[in-house]
Amino acid sequence: MTLPQDAAPPDRGRPEEIRAVPVRHPGRWVAVVVIAVLAAMLGHLMVTSSVLHWDVVGQIFTYPTVLAGVGRTLELTALAMVIGIVGGVLLAVMRLSKNPVLSGASWIYIWVFRGTPVLVQLFFWNFLGALVPKVGIGIPFGPTFASWNYNDLVGLFTAATLALGLNEAAYFAEIVRAGILSVDEGQAEAASSLGLTHAQTLWRIVLPQAMRVIIPPAGNETISMLKTTSLVSAIALEELTRAGQDIASRTFYEIPALVAISFWYLLMTSILSIGQYYVERYYSRGTNRVLPDTPWQKVRKNLLSFQRHEGAVG
Repeated sequence: MTLPQDAAPPDRGRPEEIRAVPVRHPGRWVAVVVIAVLAAMLGHLMVTSSVLHWDVVGQIFTYPTVLAGVGRTLELTALAMVIGIVGGVLLAVMRLSKNPVLSGASWIYIWVFRGTPVLVQLFFWNFLGALVPKVGIGIPFGPTFASWNYNDLVGLFTAATLALGLNEAAYFAEIVRAGILSVDEGQAEAASSLGLTHAQTLWRIVLPQAMRVIIPPAGNETISMLKTTSLVSAIALEELTRAGQDIASRTFYEIPALVAISFWYLLMTSILSIGQYYVERYYSRGTNRVLPDTPWQKVRKNLLSFQRHEGAVG
């Protein structure tokens, strides 16, 4: 049966409004309660403990030898990362070379320095004078024009810098190699067709695009290097950890000394983390339509979403 053309369809009424019921997340509230209890217990321990001695922690935090240790730690980190970055780029280029000698030498270097502990390498560079008493300039297997005693030429600070920097170069080489391989081969082919040399292609075309992949792990390596410098205390070099150990051995305030130097490490790594975030944000401009939120923008957004959620539940 068909209705006449001028006949109106039957009125079935308006559909009922959809009632949106917020999804409950009881697991989240359980996690919040557990975290709150643990935080309260930690806060109570810090306030009531008779071992922490917060007044002593404050004195150690600003003690002259500790401040000097902070400067030495930052100096070691900066120099080691410069050696690691320059050496890592060279090793990565050698590893990707079609010359088997260059690629083989790079592979052996990375294999040796990644395969042995940093602490062993620190001891090796510190005691290398027993194997090579003198270092000279001259003709290989021929006469020597000038020579120096190894222990006079390579002191504790130089040995620590060489050990940390050369070890970092092995790890950074793999980071750079991964970044270079992430760039499409067509980019290099297009640059070659325009007459650019291999070095120009690498410097102007490939590496700028690879930075998006290189920067995040490079920032992690810098933060890791800052903490790895604590190992140089094993060769009696006075940096932050060694300064705290010396104070603890003299005053027997072991826990306050550890807390004070831990606060310094947390402060320095936090500053490096913020710097890493903004560098990553800068290099992500060409890949993301919208730049990632800054830490303060994330905090504000989370607070607003939490308030909206509380209002919806209420």
